[in-house]
Amino acid sequence: MVLAPTIKVVLGSFAFAVFWVLAVFPAVPFMPIGRTAGSLLGAMLMVLFQVITPDQAFESIDLPILGLLFGTMVVSVYLERADMFKYLGKLLSWKSQGSKDLLCRICLVSAVSSAFFTNDTSCVVLTEFVLKIARQQNLPPHPFLLALASSANIGSAATPIGNPQNLVIAVQSKIPFGEFLFGIASSMVVGICVNALILLCMFWKLLSVHKDEEEPPMEVTPEEDVNSHRFSPATMSHLTSQSSREINAHLDAMSVHNSPGVNGHTDHNILRNRLAGLGDNEILRDDNVSKDGTDNGSSQKKDERVVSRHSSSYGFMSANSDLGLEDIDRKSAKWKIILWKIGVYVITVGMLISFLVGLNMSWTAITAALALVILDFKDARPCLEKVSYSLLVFFCGMFVTVEGFNKTGIPSAVWEFMEPYAHIDHVSGIAILAAVIVVLSNLASNVPTVLLLGGRVAAAAASISPEKEKKAWLILAWVSTVAGNLSLLGSAANLIVCEQARRAQSLGYSLTFWAHLKFGVPSTIIVTAIGLALIRA
Repeated sequence: MVLAPTIKVVLGSFAFAVFWVLAVFPAVPFMPIGRTAGSLLGAMLMVLFQVITPDQAFESIDLPILGLLFGTMVVSVYLERADMFKYLGKLLSWKSQGSKDLLCRICLVSAVSSAFFTNDTSCVVLTEFVLKIARQQNLPPHPFLLALASSANIGSAATPIGNPQNLVIAVQSKIPFGEFLFGIASSMVVGICVNALILLCMFWKLLSVHKDEEEPPMEVTPEEDVNSHRFSPATMSHLTSQSSREINAHLDAMSVHNSPGVNGHTDHNILRNRLAGLGDNEILRDDNVSKDGTDNGSSQKKDERVVSRHSSSYGFMSANSDLGLEDIDRKSAKWKIILWKIGVYVITVGMLISFLVGLNMSWTAITAALALVILDFKDARPCLEKVSYSLLVFFCGMFVTVEGFNKTGIPSAVWEFMEPYAHIDHVSGIAILAAVIVVLSNLASNVPTVLLLGGRVAAAAASISPEKEKKAWLILAWVSTVAGNLSLLGSAANLIVCEQARRAQSLGYSLTFWAHLKFGVPSTIIVTAIGLALIRA
């Protein structure tokens, strides 16, 4: 492709450079506006510099990708409400056999959850679980945080919904969900095992400082939490004392209207004493004694009618039935929550099955999201507010910016130089292509790399055979995702784990750039190479 006029090349490169700097370093001192605003600024500059027209800018926004991203984010919000990630967190410590067993569990749980619920979501909700478990077992958090972030990236490579770049690849390549999963699943499984093995080798001594058979310290449950779940007679006594006060007030009111004779005061005092000190059955059985000590049948019946009337009016007779109704209501509410959770899981599994049978992924994800909203049967605004709309806006700006940069002709010129050396029908060509993808993914981020290289790599592979075209897309998905493990800045999942660990209340831990790089370089090279050999077209 011939380069555009020099003025467009210069202005388009400048606009893309602004986008790149703010995407990689969102808090630069001279313009700390963040990634989302940076992508919009890059898009606006492309239009203002007339690198692309406004119509071309709107056409470059890929709505199917945005729809799929939105739908999966809504589903993730409802899964979090249904305690899916809480249960995954409990799996990490269930019958744990020590620090090494815990590290392997973190790798497995992180990878599987990331494959189906995106790597960013898994890292957000599992980081604090990992920190708490490490603290309970008196273990250093560093290797476990690395296991969480790196396994999340590797696991997310297996499915089109595992990460944003795979969403782009799935929509552009039109590879069905099942074929995508089948093509990379073996690479993902072996990659997770190799990654865990590298972690164990690097941190074996650190993890061996604490005996594997050492029991984790018992958590001390706050007294108020224990009391809140313990049956206490105080509840019943509270009801009785409240009812007694109401009856006393009623009797006092009666005494005002009745004659202040000795018999009246005596009757009221007897009733008050009986209500205050005796049980319901004793109150109803007690005889009313007259002044001279003889039985007075009519007076007894009258007192019993009074007591019976007041006891039924103020809750003595209905106390047990009220508590029974409360128990029924509580059990009913519990079952409603259980059924709602089951509904959320069923809809999510239905969405995944629909992906596997080849239905349109964007509309399937949106349909599943709306089904969850209807199932919840309440105002969906609180859940929809948890969707990362800033990420959707970032994607819109990035689509426009990358399209403008493509119009300059620079990416095509670079690829024409690289293409003779990057044929995927040769091992050397695959190695060169993988190296280029790894470098660009860490310099320009993985999603822009996929947008810049995807179509060109696939077109070059299609000239060989359709199977090679599919393999080229899968290679791009695998390498661009695993490349995120190279450095702390290579993946959003890494940054999320680092930031979540630093902010975790009373559990804060700082994962440094160099500490991550020491592990990231060997892990990325080895896992990428092994995975490339196992990808199936």
